[in-house]
Amino acid sequence: MSRIESDLAERGLELPPVAAPAGAYVPALRVGDQVLTSGQLPFVDGALPTVGAVGGSVTPEEAYELAGVCALNALAAVKSVIGDLDLIERIVKVTGFVNSTPDFTGQPGVVNGASELLGELFGEAGQHVRSAVGVASLPKGTPVELELTVQVRAEG
Repeated sequence: MSRIESDLAERGLELPPVAAPAGAYVPALRVGDQVLTSGQLPFVDGALPTVGAVGGSVTPEEAYELAGVCALNALAAVKSVIGDLDLIERIVKVTGFVNSTPDFTGQPGVVNGASELLGELFGEAGQHVRSAVGVASLPKGTPVELELTVQVRAEG
């Protein structure tokens, strides 16, 4: 078990199975020393725990938690490509999409659910650049979707 997975276990968290693609794409792809993920939804046991817009039927606090779930799903996708999360040298970029009501402007606070978890797990290497974007809707009505780019080292 990797150090990252041990840290997750100490927090009562674990990596989920990688979600099957809902279209013509792969969950993650390695390009040189980086792995990029497709958009990850906050699936828990194959289902979305809640749907709706943040600022409407979904509270910012609920969405914050869901962003953390998206980060776990993204890390699972990364692991499916590299085999060991300890090969991650840096979290490079987080792109968060928040299904928002027109008057909701707290997208950065929602995406902090992912950023803070990644920072706790990876320390200084978890500091990353980020976008937090409000959108009118997301696939399957999910409140949050997340993309992750990480830098990895070669095995050995």
